[in-house]
This record gives sequence, structure tokens and C-alpha cells, in this order.
Amino acid sequence: MSYANLYERSLNDPEGFWSEVAADISWDTLWDEVVDLSKPNFPRWFAGAKLNTCFNALDRHVAAGRAEQTALIYDSPVTETVHEISYREMLDQTARFAGGLRALGVEKGDRVVIYMPAVPEAVIAMLACARLGAIHSVVFGGFAADELAKRIDDAQAKLVVSASCGIEGKKIIPYKPLLDEAIVLSKQKPKYCVILQRPQVGANLQSGRDVTWDDAMGDAVDCVPVDASHPLYILYTSGTTGQPKGVVRDNAGHAVVLKWTMENLYGVKPGEVFWAASDIGWQVGHSYITYGPMIHGATALMYEGKPVGTPDAGAFWRVVSQHNVRTLFTAPTAIRAIRREDPDAALIQEYDLSNLRALFLAGERTDPETLNWATRHLKIPVVDHWWQTETGWPIAGNPIGIEELLVKPGSTALPMPGWRVRCVDENSNDVPAGKTGDIIIEEPMAPGALLTLWNADQRFVDSYFSQHPGHYASGDNGYIDEDGYVFILNRSDDVINVAGHRLSTGLMEEVVATHPQVAECAVVGVADAVKGQMPVGLLVLKSGCYPDPKTLEAEVVALVRAKVGPVASFKHALMVKRLPKTRSGKILRKTIRQIADGSDWTMPATIEDASALDEVERVLGAVMTTS
Repeated sequence: MSYANLYERSLNDPEGFWSEVAADISWDTLWDEVVDLSKPNFPRWFAGAKLNTCFNALDRHVAAGRAEQTALIYDSPVTETVHEISYREMLDQTARFAGGLRALGVEKGDRVVIYMPAVPEAVIAMLACARLGAIHSVVFGGFAADELAKRIDDAQAKLVVSASCGIEGKKIIPYKPLLDEAIVLSKQKPKYCVILQRPQVGANLQSGRDVTWDDAMGDAVDCVPVDASHPLYILYTSGTTGQPKGVVRDNAGHAVVLKWTMENLYGVKPGEVFWAASDIGWQVGHSYITYGPMIHGATALMYEGKPVGTPDAGAFWRVVSQHNVRTLFTAPTAIRAIRREDPDAALIQEYDLSNLRALFLAGERTDPETLNWATRHLKIPVVDHWWQTETGWPIAGNPIGIEELLVKPGSTALPMPGWRVRCVDENSNDVPAGKTGDIIIEEPMAPGALLTLWNADQRFVDSYFSQHPGHYASGDNGYIDEDGYVFILNRSDDVINVAGHRLSTGLMEEVVATHPQVAECAVVGVADAVKGQMPVGLLVLKSGCYPDPKTLEAEVVALVRAKVGPVASFKHALMVKRLPKTRSGKILRKTIRQIADGSDWTMPATIEDASALDEVERVLGAVMTTS
């Protein structure tokens, strides 16, 4: 069956389509109906069914003969460690840790905050919660104490699992002082904290509350069946009000769609190695380190390192070669960092990448220059695909496991099953093919999408379904071409208004990135008394490039003028050593814009390197005061 026919069936016969897909999951009780649509905005997939996600990720594979297959590869260049854990070992450790959690009072429905670095114990803790029917909430390791406290409070966490430290490149970050401060700040006081003592830094334990990982291990316990829509986890995203939004994921829809994507979208068969170069604190790490590969019976890979600097820009290719990675999934910013340090891809030639079938990119928009560079040097399909924390899995992509679709640089290809994607104006009217607008999704949301926001049903409706009634507002701006290909340009609030013209900063970034000396860039709109807003570009150059700043600026301005037009009023292209980003690789465009406008701004909790904002403030300040 062609992908087009399969997609159409998912829309015209969702009950039949998803029933067949769900047959690949082990159920304790089958569903009464495939989807319950009785409550608007709140579809419930596989209503009436019962299952356990941990059973689907571990127990069934051990029973089916995969006990000695590697479930998880842990590759940590920062600790010079490589460790493989079989499905049998993973099941034993998970069942015993679940028993330990139960002995500490954790039962079905209780919330457990996991504040861990990229170590196997973090995955074991997540699966142990799922085994009990407890609800985990992973907070990115090293997050600021006040942000951690907000999440402990909102989730009403009964217990916290953490580690003595994390390692970011060459920096050791003690976690325990941050956790202790967070508990002081929080109103909710977790009864217990389980602490993994790492050899790099030991943690001081509080008597009566803190338990070491080893001491927390208990007797193995069986899986607890839960309802299809029972929450598997809460994953917090930053809210515009300062109160984080807790995205709630179900068990049933989540398991069904992740199993489907592994082979059909990513082209990975059971037993093969899939590497999502992310962190479990982010959505990608939940879906495609902890859950997707193991539900599928594949081998997941967890990497404690960086794309460059651990030790060099060949780090990813070493991992791919050493572990026979079949599909690599990372953020465009990682490939841009590698390209910046190794523009001629000399380090790629040092490794045997013959087993690598595809590179998937997501997390932010992939500019065509980055996609073309990777395609040229890796000589494999490079797939830009689009999804969000809220959706839990890709909305649009290139399903290479079914058929390899034409790649259009700048596009995330076609919608995945169950997603009815539209491009509309502010009145929810469809816009012509190729014209930019708001990208929205017709209800009901596909299986695996968020159920709601934790303890905030009305906020959920207001945030996602009030702008375009009957549709999920993605918050992204872009267009759909005549072939149905989806092009995501930027967040809707990154569309700027220059003298009455609505212009996409994403399109300008795409043009700026074509300059042969530019490794990556960001374009933001800043306030202008005459034209409303004016675009300003920040440029990071490729390694070994040292142009005259004024000459470079003139060349980049000329590029934008030629490709976008004089209407863009693009006049400033400023060099910086690095762009301020979140730890997941997203450029902090809003903060850059606030700095340029002279507005009040706060240090984002998710920032990777705070010193990058100091440079941006200095560079923008020099220009804005003379403009």
C-alpha cells in the first residue's frame, strides 16, 4: 500500500486503521471503542482498554526471546564509559526499582519527579514508575532550583529520584544542592528522595528523607494494568504566564503510535539500533530514548556528551560507527555545530557509516543549507520532520519505512496518519497553496497527543483550541504547497510586521544561511518607531572564517534584499561567537528580541550557556543605540 492510500485510510476509517495498528501492542483488556469523542477537545483513544507500558517495553520482549538482546546502550564520552544492558537486565533492574518505590509508598496514580542526568538509571526510573502505574515527571537535570520547585509543587510529587551530579561537557554540575534548595522553596515536601551517587561528586544525604539508589532497590514486582487514558507522565513546558504547563500523556495511544513510527517512519526494525541524540528531560528523550525503541523491541542508545567538544566534531560519527546505529535523530542545531567545526566533513571520512540508513532532524526548523550539507556528505536520506511536546510524536515527516518520498529542502514532507493539517488565515479560512498562514490541526487529535494540561483543563482549551474553534492551534507559521508538503517557517509570534508587511524571519534565516561563511544564524524583529518592526540578524561563522564585519554585513544584506526583497528592510547582520539556546538546541529568539527592544527580560531556565546572552546584549546594544 502506498503511503498516500495508508494516510487516507487513517482519516476515512480511523477505527479500522488504528485497530489494526494497535494489534502490535499487548493488552490486558481490549477497548470498547477505538475513540470516545463524547467530550469536545478531549478525545479518549482505546476507551475501556487496560495495559501496562512497561510490560510492552520489557516483559513481553523477554518472554518472546529477546532477553539477551541489548535494550539500551549507554555511551558516555564525558566519563569514558560504554555499557550495554540487555532486556533481561533492564527488566530485572526495573522490576526491583519499582519494588523499592512501592516500599517507599509509591502506588498507582502517585507522582514521581525524576531529576537526572543522561544515565541508564533515569530510564529505569521512568519504566519503574510506568510499571506501578505511577506518573513520572522528568525535569531536565541541572534545572534551576526555583523551576524545579514549581514542578514539584504543581505535580504534588510524593518522591524525587535524582543523582549527585550531572556532567555538561567538561563541567561537573552538583544536583543535590539544587534539589535541596528546591524542596526548601516548594510547598509540597516529597517524603523521600532517591539519590544515585556518582563517583565524580558525592551528595550529602539528609537522614530520614534521602535514600541511595542501591539501598532503594527492592523485591521485583509485577506490572499494574492501567486504563488506556491513565496518565503515563507529565512533561512540563514553559508557560507564558510563568506557571509551567504540564503536558499529560496517556498510556494506550502513546504506546500504539510510538510502535508504529519506529519501523514505518524511522525505518528501524526490531533488534536494530536507534539513536535519539537528545535528553530524557525533553519530549524526544521520552518518546525515542525510553519508550519508542523498547516498545518496538529495538535497541535504544543514550549518549552523555555533546556533538562537538567530546572530544571533537566527529563524536556523533564515532558513536554511529561503533554501535552500528541504523537511524540517527538529532536537532538541526547539532548538525550546524558539527558543520561549523568541520565544514568540509573531513571527520565523517574517518568512520564507517555504512549501516546508517537515515538522519532525522527536528526540534526547530532545518534550514536547507544544513539539510543539503548533511545529505551531500552522509549520502543518505536526511529527513526534516515536525512535531511538538504536545503531540508526542511527529505530525509530518517522510515515512521511509513505507516509501521514501521526494525530499523538498525546507519542508517537513507530508502529514502522518491521523493528523489533518491545514494552513489558514486569522479567520480559519484555508489560504492558497504556497501562501503563509497559521498551521492548525483539525480535531480530533491523533492518538498519542496530550490528554490535557495537568490540573488545568480550561487552560488546555484556552491555550490550544480557542483561537481556531474545532482545531488545535500549533502556534507555528508556514505554508502547504500544491503537493500537500508542509513547510514550517517559524513560531507565529516570530512573524514580524515591517511597515504593514507580514514577513517571516524563518525565510530570512534561510537566505542568510546560504552565505558560504555562515554556520548558523537567527533573525528577530525589533521595535522601530517608523516601520513598527525591523529585522536584525545574528551570525555565527564557520570555523576558520575571519571576514571584515562590515563587508560580511553588506554581503548578507544584499542576499536578503535579492531573495526576499527591499520590503524586508534588512540592514543589520552582526557576528557573534554563539547563539543563545536552550539545552535542547532551540534558539532563544524571544529573549534576543526583548534585549534588542530594551525590554525587561529574565534569564530563561532552560538556557544552555548564559554567557551567550551577555555577548548578544553587548553586540545589539552597540548597534541599537546608533540606529
